[in-house]
Amino acid sequence: MLGLSGNSRIFLYNDPINMHKSFEGLLNIVENIFQQDLLTNNYFVFINKRRTLMKVLYWDNDGIAIWYKRLEKGTFTKNKKNILSRREFFLLLEGVTPKKLHARFS
Repeated sequence: MLGLSGNSRIFLYNDPINMHKSFEGLLNIVENIFQQDLLTNNYFVFINKRRTLMKVLYWDNDGIAIWYKRLEKGTFTKNKKNILSRREFFLLLEGVTPKKLHARFS
């Protein structure tokens, strides 16, 4: 499982991605579309057209890493946001589609 630090930002690429892309292809999207530097604590999430595959690109303190998940049943839910909270990201991973998210504390 991914260990997300508290100050990490999670960026979701909403367009379907070709899962043949690896480090260089995904890094190109991070730099050109998100206009972010990968050498931070940020995570970049990519999902394929059928919404059954997910890649997460991130800096792992000594190199670039890709975390890959393939669903055997179901699909990842659609999300309109480009930046996810930790909770939204983990709900996406688990396949939970919340009707509303309420913060306990403001």
